[in-house]
Amino acid sequence: MREDERVESMAVVIATGVNLQGRREVLGLDVIPTESEEGWTQFLQGLRERGLAGVRRVVSDAHGGLKAAVRKVLKAGWQRCKVHFCRNVLVHVAKRIQAGVSEAMKAVFVQRDEKSAKAKEAEVVRQFQSRLPQAKEVFEAGIDDALSDLHCPPSNWTRLSSNHPIERLNQDIRRRTRVAGIFPHRGACLRKTAMLLVEMQEDWLTGDKACLTSDGAPAEDSSSRLVSMAAGQ
Repeated sequence: MREDERVESMAVVIATGVNLQGRREVLGLDVIPTESEEGWTQFLQGLRERGLAGVRRVVSDAHGGLKAAVRKVLKAGWQRCKVHFCRNVLVHVAKRIQAGVSEAMKAVFVQRDEKSAKAKEAEVVRQFQSRLPQAKEVFEAGIDDALSDLHCPPSNWTRLSSNHPIERLNQDIRRRTRVAGIFPHRGACLRKTAMLLVEMQEDWLTGDKACLTSDGAPAEDSSSRLVSMAAGQ
C-alpha cells in the first residue's frame, strides 16, 4: 500500500462474531501498520465505541499484542486456537515424528470432559519429558488456554476450537484482492475489503444453519458472544 509516497506493508485486521441467534457477522475491519498491542487496542476500542458489547469469548492465535488488547478492552474469556497451538508445539519436533506427536495432542482434545482431558494431558507431558523438552515447555504453557472451550456447551466445541473460519476468510480476501497489486491508499484497501466482507456476510445471514447452537441466552439480545480475530499482510 502507498503511504506518504512510499510503499509500505500493512496489516488488514478483521473481527467476526457470532450473535445470540448463532449467526456469524462481520464486526469490523481496519488497516494498521503492525499487529502490535497498540494497533489491536485501537481496533477493539473502535468496535466498542460502535456498540460491540456482551462479548463472552474471543478465539484467536496466541499473538501477544492481541491477547493483551482483548484483556484490556473486551475483558472476555479467551480460547487459543488449537490448530495454531499444535503448530507452535510441532516447531520443536523433528519432522519424522511430528505425525505421532500430533496424534498425541489430538487425543487430549477429543476428551469429553476436563478430568479426562487433564489425564491425557499428563500422559503427553510424560511422553515429552525427556526426549522433547522444548515441545513439552510450549505444550504445558498453552494447553489450558487451548482447552478453555471445555467450559462451553459440548455442541459448540468444534466451532470454538479454532479460528480456522476467519483464516479461510483471510485467504479468500487475499486471493480476490491480489489483482490490485499495490493499493494507492488506505481508503482504497478498506473499500475493496469491505465490499467483499459485505458479500460474505449476506451469505452467512441467509444460510440455513446457525454457526453456534443456543445455550439458553435471551434471543432478543443481539450482542455478539463469540469473536474471532485475525490479520493478514
